[in-house]
Amino acid sequence: MSKRKKPINRTDIPQHQIEAIARCILPDILAFYESKEGQREFEEWKKQRKAEQKE
Repeated sequence: MSKRKKPINRTDIPQHQIEAIARCILPDILAFYESKEGQREFEEWKKQRKAEQKE
């Protein structure tokens, strides 16, 4: 059985509220990255990161 990592929360927002918001937006984030547009933007981001690392 793996140990659950303790969340890092350095805000005044209670952890349960952060988790509730995350549960609400996660399906939209996943849908975006599964879409063609999301995949294209992710590939562009990876290329940009790679170019920045070379500098």
